Amino acid sequence: MTRFIFITGGVVSSLGKGLATAALGALLQARGYKVRLRKLDPYLNVDPGTMSPTQHGEVFVTDDGAETDLDLGHYERFTGVSCRQSDNVTTGRIYSEVIAKERRGDYLGATVQVIPHVTDAIKAFIGSDLADEDFVLCEIGGTVGDIESLPFLEAIRQFGNDVGSDRALFIHATLLPYLPTAGELKTKPTQHSVKELLSVGIQPEVLLCRSDRPIPEGERRKIALFCNIRPERVIAALDADTIYQVPINYHQEGFDDQVLAYFGLPAERAPDLGQWNQIVQRLRAPEGEITIGIVGKYTSLIDSYKSLQEALIHGGIANNERVRLEWMDSTIFEADSPVASLEGVNGILVPGGFGERGTTGKIRAAQFARERKVPYFGICFGMQMAVIEAARNLAGLPEAGSTEFGEPRDPVVGLMTEWQRGNRRETRDTASDLGGTMRLGAYPCDLLPDSRLAEIYGALQISERHRHRYEVNIGYREALEEAGLHIVGLSPDGVLPEIVERRDHPWFIGVQFHPELKSRPFAPHPLFTSFIRAAIDQSRLV
Repeated sequence: MTRFIFITGGVVSSLGKGLATAALGALLQARGYKVRLRKLDPYLNVDPGTMSPTQHGEVFVTDDGAETDLDLGHYERFTGVSCRQSDNVTTGRIYSEVIAKERRGDYLGATVQVIPHVTDAIKAFIGSDLADEDFVLCEIGGTVGDIESLPFLEAIRQFGNDVGSDRALFIHATLLPYLPTAGELKTKPTQHSVKELLSVGIQPEVLLCRSDRPIPEGERRKIALFCNIRPERVIAALDADTIYQVPINYHQEGFDDQVLAYFGLPAERAPDLGQWNQIVQRLRAPEGEITIGIVGKYTSLIDSYKSLQEALIHGGIANNERVRLEWMDSTIFEADSPVASLEGVNGILVPGGFGERGTTGKIRAAQFARERKVPYFGICFGMQMAVIEAARNLAGLPEAGSTEFGEPRDPVVGLMTEWQRGNRRETRDTASDLGGTMRLGAYPCDLLPDSRLAEIYGALQISERHRHRYEVNIGYREALEEAGLHIVGLSPDGVLPEIVERRDHPWFIGVQFHPELKSRPFAPHPLFTSFIRAAIDQSRLV
């Protein structure tokens, strides 16, 4: 029997609902239950694919090609359960489906309304594509009280009634602010947030109270009294020095015990959190420290590179090394030399991005890494910038560039017009919509047997997740390889270059895909493990 847990948030945004959902999923999984995690977002975009990373954070991509909210990255990293298209939905997607049905006449002439048609579509999403999961955890984006959240709140209220209280649990995350002048945590915002939730017919049974200090027993009883729940179900969500401490903290607070108690499930066997404790110990007491310079264009919001940040930490965990990240806006290197900023780092990473702004700075960063023999990792756009750098400075193609920015004389990077996905041929052109038209999701890649990549992966064929619409032009392979930049990974049909490496460099690799999306704290991605190892070796040479 599948049980459904709905996690909402109130008082303010950015309370950590995604991490709470991921942590609870990990705790239930550690007790032997099968879990599935989902995100319901109230914004009108069909998906976050066309949204600026500096507004919404990174776009997380699933194996089956969905562009989703970054919280799905937390879900995968904490539970190891790969998310799918059916695990993230937005208001835009729901309304698109409802309107498409209306146009086809599926509603048989009925007046189409939010209730029941929109809410029915949301409920159908919640219960779709399930097998034998014990728990489905659904995080509701936004903050209770926002007008755009109302259809989702109404839908989960109805869903709870449909399946019965023995199969549905509502959890609400709130904030307990501390006022220094009063010398106490204030419970009134939490009371008002629960009252707002009650106004739409939802009684939360567990409260996650975000706080920077322990909740005194008196305040805990007060919250329970005014919010109509048991005191033991007022769970403190305390600040932590690392996100990987969160499942441990929640278990110590009895969060998973109270969830199981609500459903009448036994909780005698404590979850084995040994792996989580080991990770936290390595993060707190590493053997050394290195610095990685990340030269990007969305550095004003670090969540733009959330999976990348975590993958680098995972590489540090694998090497028992603290990884200190220096975030650098690539545009500053367009006017000034990168030497002053980069000469103190042990490794340079140029991540993905879109558009011409900041490209000169990224090219200069790749050149610095090549000339100074500093480990270089180019991901997606970062690979393309390394290719352009080699073409311009080493291959005798000074006007080499990408068709993303115009019509260069030597288009070493160009728009993909067609590619193979399984048995289907995908086609695009310059007039295609921006949303959902890229090469998205997991694709296979063949590696050259004598390459460093084959050694790192320990395999000759890999599968990695993509998100791009421009590709290195295979027609320039000979010129690039004469310049020392070797194409060592190709699509199975041999048409699309996927990986480049320099063999005259300690560690210089560019990949067209996004390996950070598949890295886990318990299974760090081999590329990040190797990159951090190379940076450690470089630090010992300084």
